[in-house]
Amino acid sequence: MQVHDLSAGQAVLARVEEVARRALRRYDVSPHAEVTLINVSENATFTVDDGGARTILRVHRLGYHSPEAIASELHWLEALRADAGIRTPAVVPARDGAWVVRVEDPGAEPRHCVMFEFLPGAEPAEDGLVEDFERLGEMTARMHRHAREWTRPAAFTRFHWDLDAAFGPSPRWGRWQDGVGVDREASEVLGRLEAELRRRLERFGKGPGRYGLIHADLRLANLLVDGPSGTSVIDFDDCGLGWYLYDLGAAVSFIEHHPLVPEMARSWTRGYRTVLDLPPEDEAEIWTFIMFRRLLLVAWIGSHPAAEVAGELGAGYTRGSCELAERYLGGSL
Repeated sequence: MQVHDLSAGQAVLARVEEVARRALRRYDVSPHAEVTLINVSENATFTVDDGGARTILRVHRLGYHSPEAIASELHWLEALRADAGIRTPAVVPARDGAWVVRVEDPGAEPRHCVMFEFLPGAEPAEDGLVEDFERLGEMTARMHRHAREWTRPAAFTRFHWDLDAAFGPSPRWGRWQDGVGVDREASEVLGRLEAELRRRLERFGKGPGRYGLIHADLRLANLLVDGPSGTSVIDFDDCGLGWYLYDLGAAVSFIEHHPLVPEMARSWTRGYRTVLDLPPEDEAEIWTFIMFRRLLLVAWIGSHPAAEVAGELGAGYTRGSCELAERYLGGSL
């Protein structure tokens, strides 16, 4: 069975790589350009090396974003760079000027692809977690400030990261109840957590100072630090409408149990407050958003068994979520 699954995965990757090569015909690159897979998470991301000129090609997963939604993401990237001075990857248009390229995949649904400029830099080192979170908080606030002031294009469309997306009849990442290792005991604890999150977030509300356009995955892994050139923000694939503090919950994805998280959160808020106000009553709900994201990730791990990080975390992440949930519900977080 394992061999069969591995072969199936390799066949899918080979097919996606062929889509990437077919997409290159639409761009000003030579027929000899080399295509190398960087990673597969939700989308497949490739480097394109054309005689030393490098770009990034993203092949979108099926059924997640419409072409209009992908274009909306790209409009925000462009606006952030032009209006707010935040370095984001520029879109490389196809020969016909298109930002989003539709590529036929015989025997399957067409795929959508986007090419970006290659940005230098590397993810911040783990030994500077607390200090890096202050920079991350400042960067996040600059993006939130822009989102509040920016007039979106008339056709702008992105999904929401709200209670319905997490716990509604068709949750975006699946049901947390189907997470790895969610047995009867875990279901009881996490059910109480969901009920408390619903109560607190409904009370928190969606006022304009609390809810708007967010990155929704603004972790250190999505920053590129390049010395004199500064910091770039990448991977806006999950950007959408949500609570601004969700970006802090996303910042500690998969490491919510780390003993430095309280200090990291304080560092993030210090950086954030250099740009925007963060009322004390909002700050008091930081762990609500950390736990909201954590419960979403229990669902994500259950619905993404092929993802490397999902395989690494598995049932242990669910057990850790229950431990954190008990502390949160008991008022010690």
